[in-house]
Amino acid sequence: VQLQAYGGGLVQAGGSLRLSCAASGRTFSTYAMAWFRQAPGKEREFVAAISWGSGSTHYADSVKGRLTISRDNAKNTVYLQMNSLKPEDTAVYYCALGLSAGSYFSSLFSYDYWGQGTQVTVSS
Repeated sequence: VQLQAYGGGLVQAGGSLRLSCAASGRTFSTYAMAWFRQAPGKEREFVAAISWGSGSTHYADSVKGRLTISRDNAKNTVYLQMNSLKPEDTAVYYCALGLSAGSYFSSLFSYDYWGQGTQVTVSS
């Protein structure tokens, strides 16, 4: 499985960006996809996840109401719509695919495949 993330960039505080992550290669009947982020000098942290089958979503408290995860089943693509961006959202954003994340959707150890990361920089 290959994950290709793109859509990052430089934006002013209060602005918006949409990240995309396309999955290709082997397909699975059930899995979850998620976005994590890693700022310089910090550990990688959970941002949002979506169950591919049910479409149920989960968010970190720090992004609720501002970031929205969604998916396009036909395109095997997951999106992260980022609104009202803050300087503290600056990080490299990674998409991930987990075959059996279940209720552990916020743990990076639940994910089997990772994209290469895309840089998001929010200026104040």
